[in-house]
Amino acid sequence: MSEKKKKESVLAGFKAFLMRGNVVDLAVAVVIGAAFTNIVNSMVKGIIGPVVGAIGTKSLDGYTSCLKGPCSVDAQGNPVGVNILWGSVLNATLTFVITAAVVYFLMVLPMAKYLARQEARRKAREGVQELVEVTELEVLKEIRDNLVAQRAGSVDSAPQPRTGGSTL
Repeated sequence: MSEKKKKESVLAGFKAFLMRGNVVDLAVAVVIGAAFTNIVNSMVKGIIGPVVGAIGTKSLDGYTSCLKGPCSVDAQGNPVGVNILWGSVLNATLTFVITAAVVYFLMVLPMAKYLARQEARRKAREGVQELVEVTELEVLKEIRDNLVAQRAGSVDSAPQPRTGGSTL
């Protein structure tokens, strides 16, 4: 195989990979997710963080426990001893929970309600179409029964509309 054909097949394969729907959708999702991250972060920092800070402390990062003493900071600013920085872990956990709550209540829940309404509308439209089809079927059955009655010579007494099923 020549170098040119090999290069073309690799480029064609790469193009096919990129043009697949799921790759393009994933790329769009990453870009939108990055933009949405800025919105969520600013909401957490600007609104929810100050509310939590008003209730408790503004920064949990300073909370530590000394595992092996003496726990302190020397003259150069290096920690001495073994500190467990549980405040940082708690801060990260709270930030995650708050961010997840913001995403759920501002994005997931409204979207689920919207999709449920769309599905209900779609089912209602299908129900109306089925009702129309059933009504048309009943009319056709009545027409058939009238034609059968006319052929039999009993035009005087018109048959009553039937409500049950029949064979065609």
